[in-house]
Amino acid sequence: MTRSRRAARGGAGRAPAPLGLRGGLTGLTVVSVLAGLVSGCGIRATTVPVDVGPAPSRVSCDTPDQASGQGGVQGFRASVELVCGSQLVGVERIVPVPEKRVVRDPVALVAQALLEALEKSPSAQERDAGFSTGVPSGLTAGAPRPGDPAGAVRLSRKPEDLPPVALSQIVCTLAGNEAVSAGPGPVVLGGPDADPPRAWECTDAVRSRPESVPTLGELVRPSATPS
Repeated sequence: MTRSRRAARGGAGRAPAPLGLRGGLTGLTVVSVLAGLVSGCGIRATTVPVDVGPAPSRVSCDTPDQASGQGGVQGFRASVELVCGSQLVGVERIVPVPEKRVVRDPVALVAQALLEALEKSPSAQERDAGFSTGVPSGLTAGAPRPGDPAGAVRLSRKPEDLPPVALSQIVCTLAGNEAVSAGPGPVVLGGPDADPPRAWECTDAVRSRPESVPTLGELVRPSATPS
């Protein structure tokens, strides 16, 4: 073998990698670096490009007892379910009694007060802790229709038409109040129409994922009218 041929072979062995291969190696290196960064953030690493959105902000979901700072407010102590960290978290408050007491049914009156507390924007301190609410303003609670079971609450909008997060907040807040719910279990809600109310249940799954629709119970049929 001639010297020139040996030189040629040696040069060929040190030839740079093709551009496409270099690009592939670079891509693998980027994926490895990103996988390390993602795994450090608590997100499972993946080699599939995905859009995970902006980095989640850290929220404490911890705020001092708001009820202790509401001296002089005429109302009752209750836990109001707000959204924090994509979950429902109860916040203790003194809930004022509605000024316009047009609702004479005691259960509906308490439900109305709780709705107004849910509709109210969280305080600056609560917002700093990460709390928010999805309950729309203007929602009202009314007394049950004739034939509805005792303790039923008629909302000004059909529960099924409410945003899932708002419905989850309402169901869990009402179900956790002894004046509305006799004990652990579902709360009976209906709409303004003549449709029978339904039993709605606040479960651990609903609290951890309020964007999902709360557990829907069977229709509560009107009781027979006594003759």
